[in-house]
Amino acid sequence: MVTYSIIKKSQIEGIYRLDAEYYQPEYLSLMKSLKIIPNVELNSLAFVTDGIHSSIDYDNKSNIRCLSAQSVQDNYFDLSANTFISEDQHKVNLRTSLKVGDAILSSVGTIGNCAVITDSILPANADRHVAIIRLSANKLSPYFLSVFLNSKYGRFQTLRESTGNVQPNLFIDKIKKLIIPTIKNHREISELAEKSNDMILAANLLYSQAENLFLEELGLKNFKPQENLSYVVNLSDVKSARRADAEYFQPKYKRMVEKIKKHNLSLLGDPVTMKKGFEPGSNEYQDKGKLFIRVSSISKHGIIDKDQKYLSGELYQKLRKDFEPKIGEILLTKDATPGIAYVLKEAIEGVVASGIMRLKLKENIEAEYLTLCINSIVGQMQIERDAGGSIIAHWKPEQIKNLQLPIFPKPTQQKIADLVRQSHEARKKAKELLEEAKRKVEEEIENN
Repeated sequence: MVTYSIIKKSQIEGIYRLDAEYYQPEYLSLMKSLKIIPNVELNSLAFVTDGIHSSIDYDNKSNIRCLSAQSVQDNYFDLSANTFISEDQHKVNLRTSLKVGDAILSSVGTIGNCAVITDSILPANADRHVAIIRLSANKLSPYFLSVFLNSKYGRFQTLRESTGNVQPNLFIDKIKKLIIPTIKNHREISELAEKSNDMILAANLLYSQAENLFLEELGLKNFKPQENLSYVVNLSDVKSARRADAEYFQPKYKRMVEKIKKHNLSLLGDPVTMKKGFEPGSNEYQDKGKLFIRVSSISKHGIIDKDQKYLSGELYQKLRKDFEPKIGEILLTKDATPGIAYVLKEAIEGVVASGIMRLKLKENIEAEYLTLCINSIVGQMQIERDAGGSIIAHWKPEQIKNLQLPIFPKPTQQKIADLVRQSHEARKKAKELLEEAKRKVEEEIENN
């Protein structure tokens, strides 16, 4: 079925856009609904700017976070990249120094994610790939703005106004012109978004408690890997490892392995069976259909909607028997960003890409405990050592099988696993609250 729009010349004057995508029927319909109710341009409610224009001076010794487009998710921040900028650069960029209540919008790559700055994020600054939206006092809640921009009525505007194919950009002058509706129950919607944000913080705290318990049991709570400028390696070690790159033999890896050897160790390949995903080729990717779960879709907290791709229903039916993951399986990335592990909690209709391994437990080990081991410094340092040295990292199946992990007594495993499960439940509740808030925004617009 072909869809099309007929546009009058008067409708495009002053817009400077002639591409058909801009005038697709869905966009025109959403804009019509939005403009029926009272509305204003964002520029009248807030000061809008972007982040630091110059190259970021990263400094891991600093405590000042650097937020980028990848940091901004759907009403929360993903701080797993843990990047910081130098104090000197922060001091000379007061315009971009973040404050409580700032709404941050991703403007490059994955366009349109929005979240609100809280005390837990600060001190922080931002790079040029995000927009900083600082609302005027008492004009609107930043949480309502975040919900709206993450809803379909905000998303279509940010996607529509972005330009570029390989890496889309949403420029500041377009963000200032975004249409924001005036909604009666915006306070109720704002409260739901705040509760959602609080649940994310609670989820993060629970996961940190699980990590801390794990590291305390190992005696690694304060372990800080130190890089050696020079070191000596025996030829026999080079032959045994079948590696000659200097980075592989960094003493920091050996020091960490020596610490965990005091505990009962298992190779990852012993308690699990492994099965690789499938790559149908980019020509099979669609904008709608059944989930195609790629490496970029996996986080240690779940499957995320990041540049999500889909497959046709017909291809999915052919592949699902061999490549659809099951509840309880561990999804483990092996390419690009190797070593991200997640236990699948809910049934999904989709298949996994070849850059992901499906791990099925065959021994009585807590799955959430095992994934935390892999995601912890214990797993990540070994993965960094094994998969390093390439432009695009690849963690080979044999290396995955030989990952050394400490296996605690069952009661300790259960304590750690319970904290991880509680974290997941809090994150799930946060998502439900946010979806309720989005639904209320959309209903308010559509019922007028």
